Amino acid sequence: MSKFGEGTLLATGSYDGQATDGRRMETAVLSFTQVGYWTKLEGPTLDVDWCNNVSFATSSTDHMIYVCKIGEIRPIKTFAGHQIWCMKQDRYVHDLREHSKEIYAIRWNPTGPGTNNPNQQLILASASFDSTVKLWDVEHGKLLYSLNGHRDPVYSVAFSPNGEYLASGSLDKSVHIWSLKEGKIVKTYTGNGGIFEVCWNKEGDKLAACFANNTLCVLSFRM
Repeated sequence: MSKFGEGTLLATGSYDGQATDGRRMETAVLSFTQVGYWTKLEGPTLDVDWCNNVSFATSSTDHMIYVCKIGEIRPIKTFAGHQIWCMKQDRYVHDLREHSKEIYAIRWNPTGPGTNNPNQQLILASASFDSTVKLWDVEHGKLLYSLNGHRDPVYSVAFSPNGEYLASGSLDKSVHIWSLKEGKIVKTYTGNGGIFEVCWNKEGDKLAACFANNTLCVLSFRM
């Protein structure tokens, strides 16, 4: 997997247990490890995402979370386990247990300082092999909604830029758009393969979906 930061850096994670950042975007992809920061994990990297433009977090099959900063040789924070953590303390804040099977992806809604929705409630979405998406009140550690509409494992979730909708993609070949106010499906798009990733554009009127049949679809969304 790979994720762009706020500027010109690209973070990548691999099955070889390595996470890197590429500093010179004009260089070839294969040279990112040579020109950028890298950290070796004990197991294959499952996901990597930016905290800000100079630091990123990784998760891997070694059950560890590493927070890395560009220019630092070692991670600046290390968390063991899969609970919800806070950078200000070493003990987890919440342990959320409602899914009946493995969790494949989690995403935060766009809120807080520096976003277009600074006063919205902080919500965490989790997508699971149990075919559900769950929305959590992070401040209180409580379940808000269990979104039951997929028939197969859900691999990807993404909040719309205005924080009012959530897109979910599943192996059942469907993308559901959920209203967060009502906790129900408002739109469904069906393709010819399982869906591994969904992502909104910054205006919130288009959605990209990656299908298992090697196609990428751009979907128009209007309410």
